[in-house]
Amino acid sequence: MSRAPRAALGRRDWGSEEDGCSILHVDMDAFFASVELARRPQLRGRPVIVGGEERSVVLAATYEARAFGVHSAMPMAVARRMCPQAIVIPPDMPAYRAVSTAVMEALAEVTTLVEQVSVDEAFLDVSGARRRLGPPTGIAALIRERVRREHGITCSVGIAGTKFVAKLASGHAKPDGVLLVPRAATVDFLHNLPVGALWGVGERTEAALARWGVRTVAELAHSDVTTIQRAVGKVAGAHLHDLAWGRDPRPVEPGRVEKSIGAEVTFPADVFDPAVVEAQALTLADRCAERLRAESFLARTVSIKVRTSDFRTLTRSRTLHTPTDVGREIFLVARELLAGVDLGGLPVRLIGVRAEGLSPARTTPRQPTLDEATADDGASRREAERAMDLVRGRFGRAAIVAGTVVTSDDSVTPRSTTAAGFRDLS
Repeated sequence: MSRAPRAALGRRDWGSEEDGCSILHVDMDAFFASVELARRPQLRGRPVIVGGEERSVVLAATYEARAFGVHSAMPMAVARRMCPQAIVIPPDMPAYRAVSTAVMEALAEVTTLVEQVSVDEAFLDVSGARRRLGPPTGIAALIRERVRREHGITCSVGIAGTKFVAKLASGHAKPDGVLLVPRAATVDFLHNLPVGALWGVGERTEAALARWGVRTVAELAHSDVTTIQRAVGKVAGAHLHDLAWGRDPRPVEPGRVEKSIGAEVTFPADVFDPAVVEAQALTLADRCAERLRAESFLARTVSIKVRTSDFRTLTRSRTLHTPTDVGREIFLVARELLAGVDLGGLPVRLIGVRAEGLSPARTTPRQPTLDEATADDGASRREAERAMDLVRGRFGRAAIVAGTVVTSDDSVTPRSTTAAGFRDLS
């Protein structure tokens, strides 16, 4: 769940009418931190942060830590200053993935209409399960009780007639609660919220709307749609206006294809040397490609993220002529994108590489690259990288790396890596 603004009035009782409210949004509470507390019950009630070293970011924080202002994506150094008594636990991604898989399998026993949107949240359409399991609020109770019993963690559930409102409802139900927003109460619920609660309204969009005097969902809804379009663009303006009136026709989509795969690294010390940044980009491109192949995806777009020492974040992307799952191809594009970034003379704090526009490898046509067509030994780069996958699968990732990544300078070895698809912004 995002840290979208919430309104105190949003959590009140909106009524008990459940007809037409078959969409559930199930969101684990402080997921990574909750998994750690389930393994370390002696830490319950204490401020706990899941994250890496000083220059990494907070991946999750218990609500006791959040009371001090700590939140996900905050630099660890800032979090430690705000809550010096917090217990910091390094992340254990395999453990979180295992719990996530088990929870999603449990949700699939409720209904086949499950759309997992991240490691810790999913939409369910329970319209076909009501006769077997009861009303949506009863189904929500069953889900929450099972998650607590089997994994020792809690989840919050939003219930509504649309995905958008159900997601907002789960956020207002946190932690460990349920919120039903009947269809008849949808507009009243939305119009209690700040405009930043709407999907697609980040800091820039919120500021753009504020310049036109629009600060709440109610003000947006009652503004002329052309005014909103002047503020944020024609397509986005029309979409936000629809959301402000609760119009969201999107169905729950089981087996939704993941939109992107990526990884990023925060350097232990700010880096001036572009060769060091480039070497890290190679490692990240290799990691993206390895996961693409493991999950049988091809990527059509490569993007990079660069954060400078003043915490300014720059992003660039490029669409490929041919989709790929080859690390070298991803890296070559990432390298060109890096060369075009104006750092303003500042050193680099963080570098990220992401593969986007994913499609199933089995059904996506792909033209051989020039390198593959002219390879002297007839072996494509893809085959070589697949061989690397086999070696790593048997001996670990450190068993084989791209040659240019090998270095004797420990200062460029990353201390914290965040894998795409894992977020805990509840």
